[in-house]
Parts: sequence; C-alpha cells; structure tokens
Amino acid sequence: MRAAPTILHLDMDAFYASAEQAAKPSLRGKPVVVGGLGMRGVVATASYEARRLGVHSAMPMAQARRLAPNAAYLVPRFALYRTVSDQVMELLGRLSPLVEPLSLDEAFVDLEAGGVADDSASARAIGGQLRTVIRAVTGLSGSVGLAGSKMLAKIASEEAKPDGLLLIEPGTERELLAPMSVRILPGVGPATGDHLRRAGMTLVSHLAEAGEAELVRLLGKAHGVALHRMAQGYDDRPVVAERDAKSVSVEDTFDVDLHDRVRVRTEVERLADRCVQRLRGAGRSGRTVVLKVRRYDFSTLTRSETLRGPTDDPTVVREAAARLLEAVDTTGGVRLLGVGVTGLADFTQEDLFAQAADAEHAAAEHAAAEHAAAEHAAGESADAAVGPADARDGTVAERAVADARESEEQLAARRWPAGHDVRHDVHGHGWVQGSGVGRVTVRFEEPWTPPGRVRTFRIDDPQLQPAEPLRLVRDPVDYSSWPASLPKSLSAAGPGEGEASRP
Repeated sequence: MRAAPTILHLDMDAFYASAEQAAKPSLRGKPVVVGGLGMRGVVATASYEARRLGVHSAMPMAQARRLAPNAAYLVPRFALYRTVSDQVMELLGRLSPLVEPLSLDEAFVDLEAGGVADDSASARAIGGQLRTVIRAVTGLSGSVGLAGSKMLAKIASEEAKPDGLLLIEPGTERELLAPMSVRILPGVGPATGDHLRRAGMTLVSHLAEAGEAELVRLLGKAHGVALHRMAQGYDDRPVVAERDAKSVSVEDTFDVDLHDRVRVRTEVERLADRCVQRLRGAGRSGRTVVLKVRRYDFSTLTRSETLRGPTDDPTVVREAAARLLEAVDTTGGVRLLGVGVTGLADFTQEDLFAQAADAEHAAAEHAAAEHAAAEHAAGESADAAVGPADARDGTVAERAVADARESEEQLAARRWPAGHDVRHDVHGHGWVQGSGVGRVTVRFEEPWTPPGRVRTFRIDDPQLQPAEPLRLVRDPVDYSSWPASLPKSLSAAGPGEGEASRP
C-alpha cells in the first residue's frame, strides 16, 4: 500500500458506443447500442442515453430492443476501436513505463514509476491533464481514478463515471469501502455474492467485521484470506507492464441453429482464418488448436489438437479445426462455434510446412469423398422424384425462391453491416443505417460535419463500396511535448469538470 495516490486507473466511457456517436453526428445525444444484432446477439456496449432506458452490457439484444425500440443498433467496428485504443495507450505510455492494459479501453498506470507524480497534488494534476489530452486527441472522454492501490484506483474510476476524476486519499480506504456492496470487490461475482448474502453479508463492512476465520470457513483459505484483506482496503498488487496473452480465439453465435454439416464446416474454416489473422496481428504463433461447439440444447463441447510445434499457418489451423469437428455430433443443430489457438510462442516451427502439406492432402481426400457422396445423394433424389410433377415442381420452386431470398439477405447483412463505413462515388463517405429486401440505406456524414442526408441503393450498386473508418478528430492537437509541458491549446481548457476527492 502506498502513502500517495500514484496508481491511476483509466476507463474510457461507454467506449464502443461513444466512438460511434463521435463518428456519426446524427447519433449524438441519442441511445446507441453496439453488439451482435441477431436474435441471439448480446449487447457489447450501450451509450448512457440507452442505459437510462435499462439497456446494459451483456444483455440479450432481443431484450434491449424491447427496452429501447428507437435506439440505433450497430455492429462493432473493431478496426476503429483498436485505432483509438492505440492512441490512448500511447498517451499512457508517456506517463510511465509501467502501463497495464486490461482491455482496449481500460488500463492501470504507475505514475510514481514514471516520475510524474509523488503526492496527491501532482497525481491530480496529471490525471486532469490526461483526461484533457485524451479528449483532444480522440474526441472521447475517459474517467480517471487515483489511489494508493489498484483495487481502490479502479473503484475510484467507476465512482467517477461518466467523464470524471476521483482521488482517494491513502488512509481513508476502509471508511470509503464500508458502505459499499460486496460486489464492488474483485473476485466477488454473482455466485460468491449470493453465497455471502445467504450468510448475511451484503456490505464490505460486514466482511471486515466477520473476520478472516469466518470468511475462510465460507469461501476457502485462498479466497477467504484475500477477501478479508480487500475488505479492509489492503491491496499490494503491483502494476505489471506486460500481460502475456495465453490464447487467441474467435467465436460466432448464429441467429438460427446450423444443421447443414457442410455449412458448419465452412463456418469453422472461416473462424480459423479470422483466428490466424488475430494471431498474426499479435506477432504470435500457437501449438494447440481448440474447437468450441455449443449445440441446440446449450451443451458446450471443446476439442483440442496439439501440433508438432507452433504455427501461424492458416491451412494448418483450418484443417486441424476441421479434423476436430469430425469428432463432434452436430446433427441436432449448432448455435455457436469458436476456434482458438493456445500454447502461444513468438516463433513458428519450420517443419510445420510438411504438416501443412499433409493437411492439404487430407483436405483433398475429404473433398473427393464429399463430392462422391453428393453425387450419390443426387442420384437417389432423382430416383425418388418420380411422382406428381405439379406438386413436386411447386415445392421445389418455393424452396428455391426462399433459399435465394435468404441468401440475398445474408449477403446484404455480411457486406453492409449496420453502422459500418461506406463510400459512394457521388455522395462521398457515409455509414450503413440498415439493409434488406435487396436495398441498403446509407447516411452520408463525417465526424466533423452536421448530420447528413439518408439515401437508399441497391445492394449491388457499383458506385457504393465498403470503406475504412475515418479518424474521429479532424485536426488532432500536437501532444508530442506532453507531459513535460501541456500544449497551450489544451492548458487553457483546464482539467475539466467532474473532479473530486475522497473522503
């Protein structure tokens, strides 16, 4: 525990939704929900306007639509979020060599290690400057917590939301925590919280009063001891600059259960390719391929295959995932698929080229077998089709039309996701408001323009193409001298509203 509040926790406010509002002038001040838009989708982030209507992260998207039917529902744009995150993390790196990212929008910073703060006054000044510079560079707001420990700094930033700064003076930790819910403490999730509630412990003060022995009896030695220390405000965990990833994975939940085995395999291969892109983006390779399958009855199966060495070859990962799929029964339907790589390394083993060749050979054999089976099935279907032609032709025609319509809608949803960027040869840059019935609706505006006009096009309009996200600030401020000196254009603005201290 430190004698000065030199551990800073930054948490960007409603990050994904705020980035979308900054990019889309027509959505500012309106409820925005970002996440999977299918019936089985989940809310990733909701703007504060949507939160006032009861929408929150991890809520099923169907429930969110009932609570906020007039909100804007958008598909995440991770390319934009990573760009903004990189800008924020670069600013934090100017404060200290000890920056511990927790996610794209959240990190701890050891200000003492960076020599930029050694007491409450200097820590508050840096925290205020940081908020100002982040807004100038990214156009977004972040909340800052300052304390003598990581736990208290994170609690402070949560209490400061949105767009605030809270400093907790060392020595006041126990008094601050006492009236708070036990759920505020790290490691107390729904199950542990319910267990403590049944024991009559709902506030942090109850844990401190119960004593270490009672918490050990209820929760076990490791958890009980740690929880008792945290209830008294003790947390001596250091800020760790490197948080080494243990795995890289991607997964998709489908609006309708997949029953077609070929479609399931196609989706697994697509996920494997995305996983490898993420793996290569991190400059890593991996030795173990993991397949995750959630079936129609919510049962979840995982299968893994360990290779001869680490790889970042998409063919190797794709075929390993396909082999794992062969061992899973998917006849009842599949609602979620995931592909991951574990056993990460910073190098690729060269003899995996031979393994890739083996995989390609196996894939060729598999394709030949599938082709033969398809021809056999087609022959049987033709034999069975002898009968009344009128009923048969009507059913086949209806099914063909339905399949074509579904294929067209799926193509539109994949090419024109709601909220994603487009460029039109005549109208310029815009974003997709929605698509369906062979049409795509676009609002043409940029982050620094007034709300734009809406136009509708055919989904195959040759003048309309997907585009890369625009930066959120048209003329970013030069912050190269910060924190040694705050640029004059920023210093006049001051640290902003929302600053406070506890007690």
